[in-house]
This record gives sequence, C-alpha cells and structure tokens, in this order.
Amino acid sequence: MKTQFEIAIVGGGLAGLVNAIDLSQRGHSVVLFEQNTFPKHKVCGEFVSNEIRPYLERLGAFPDEFNVAEIDRLEISDLSGKVIGTDLDLGGFGISRFAFDDHLARVAEKCGARILTNERVKSIAFDAGYHFLESRNGVKVRAKVVIGAFGKRSNLDRLMDRSFMQKRTSYVGVKCHYEADFQENLVQLHNFEGGYCGLSRVETGAVNLCFLVDQKVLEQYSGIEEMEQKHLAQNPHLKEFFEKSSPIFKSPLVISQVNFDSKPVVEDHVLMSGDAAGLIHPFCGNGMAMAIHSAQICSGMVHDFLSGKISRSEMEGSYAKAWNKEFGARLKFGRKASRLFGKPRLTGAALGLMSTFPPLLNRASQMAHGKPIE
Repeated sequence: MKTQFEIAIVGGGLAGLVNAIDLSQRGHSVVLFEQNTFPKHKVCGEFVSNEIRPYLERLGAFPDEFNVAEIDRLEISDLSGKVIGTDLDLGGFGISRFAFDDHLARVAEKCGARILTNERVKSIAFDAGYHFLESRNGVKVRAKVVIGAFGKRSNLDRLMDRSFMQKRTSYVGVKCHYEADFQENLVQLHNFEGGYCGLSRVETGAVNLCFLVDQKVLEQYSGIEEMEQKHLAQNPHLKEFFEKSSPIFKSPLVISQVNFDSKPVVEDHVLMSGDAAGLIHPFCGNGMAMAIHSAQICSGMVHDFLSGKISRSEMEGSYAKAWNKEFGARLKFGRKASRLFGKPRLTGAALGLMSTFPPLLNRASQMAHGKPIE
C-alpha cells in the first residue's frame, strides 16, 4: 500500500472520520487507522445537537439514509422523581454510534480517504517535519500531519505520556438499547445517588439508555443488572422504565476510567480532535456534536498549513487557541454543573430553583451547546 500521506488520523470515531471527510474533500491525501471494524457499538449518549447539522450537510455527510429521531425537548428528574423540562432551542437528533460511525466511514472512503481497520497504532515519532507511524501489524506510514482522534482513553495516551493519564478516576459509563414506549422527540436525564442516566430514541426506534456512575456504587452490587434494579430504580422514573422495557443487547457495554480533566489539545506535534482533546460530562448532552465541531476547527487549521498559508507552529498554536475559545467555557460549565448531579440534596435544590425560575434550565442548556456551524 501507499506509505506516504499528507495526513494520518489515529482513531475512527466521529471526530477522526469527519476530519477524514473534510480534508479529503479539500484535496489532501488521508489515511485513517482504526483499531476495530465498522459497524460497532460504543458507550455514548447518542444525542447529537443540531449545531453541527449544517456542517455535515455541507460535507454531504448527514445521515439522511436513516430515520433519525428528531429531538427538541429535555426533561430532568431528581432522585425523588420531581421533573422539570424545557424546549431545546436548536434541537438535535438521535442516532446510534453503530449506524453513524459506519455511515461516516463509507462517506470518507467515497471521498478518497484510506481507511485501515483492525490496525492499532503502536508508535508515533516526529522528525525533520514528518511523523512516522507504525501499527502493531507492521503497517508503516509517513505523514506531514497527525491528528489524534483516539477517543476518551487510549493506549496511545499512555505511550505519549499524556499528563491526565496519571490520574485515576472513579467514573464508569454504561450503555444498553431497549425496546420501550418512549416519546420520540424527548431526551431525559434522570438522577440517582452517585450518577445520572440519559434516555433518548435512536434511528432503529430503540431507546438508548446510557449512564455514568461512581465505581464505588457499582462495587456495592454483584453487577450492572443488580445495580440498575436496586440502585438506579430508586428514581421512580428509572424504576418504571426498567419494569416496562426489554433490553435488546445481550449485555450492556461498559467503559471505566472515564476522565473529564483538562487535556493538552496539541501534544508532540499531534493535533488532538474529539474526545482526545477534551470530554464534556454526558449530562450536557453535547459530546457528539463537540467531537464533530472540533474536527471542523482542526480540518481548517490543517488545510491552511498544508496549503502553505501558515507554519506548523502557527497551526498548532492557532488550533489550541481556537479549540479553547470554543470549548473551554463549556467544559468548565460541565465540570461545575456535574457536581450537582448524583447528589440528592444538591440535585433537588438545583431543580427546585430551576422550577421556580424556568428560564434557568433553558439558559443552562444553551451554555452546554454552541451556535450552528457551517
């Protein structure tokens, strides 16, 4: 195979695939390494804010082939079951990562990107203006630019000695699809002690249940199912959901050591994109859109560098500055607001305040989202 490319992308999630589509359409040679195959389920809330819809439509990458769930209403409950709600100004859509990632991979290949699946990158070195990558299967590539889109937590984070990897976290993420009677235009967020759980429909008609929980809570039970039935079900809305729904997956998907600490946006001349650059708390409901938005910013900077408009140092500095300007406040808001959730008294007080002053919930939703991008 060809061994020299302008851009090598490590990771075939939303950010990596959108980077591949955008930069291929701009006329650049792109290779993308993905350690798994498509399609594949991932732990994810599977709600996408419409802020990135115009951008995907411009790229010809919006998943029109699927009957995505159009979502325009948010409801939040505390442990006692008290609910407050608001209309979502921009709205969004629900689609599984199983369908969305596979769709984007096919679009990227049609645009000319080389997609290598079952290829885990084991090393990235930079020398004399080029990156040299090697996979565990022995594939070697030279590239002018490397984009790190390897998700929330990767072995490459450890190999690159990224600082946030030194900190252990207690967050565990869990996801499962259910057959259930659930309003299509609705996304719900239900609190329980030690975590919170999101519910929304995806393109198949299934309801995606995804929750974040403290590891210490999980350790009190024999497994995920017992924790759901005895702990999450203390929230009456989740209790009713579990009683009236049927799981579609044989077993839930689980990811541990989910880290929301600040991360370097550029490291060892690698531009981080998507969750590799920063991860917002799931209750903000905007992680998928942020990943795609970060790919849009990254692609523009890389194109300017490869077109000779800016130097490498200018590309790296401008990308870090633009990323932090766009997402820094959102991540800070997410970290602060998450401290209220999973704690019964604080959650009850926060929802009580929002119930008394309804515009506060709408304002909080706006702070977690951005403006439409093209």
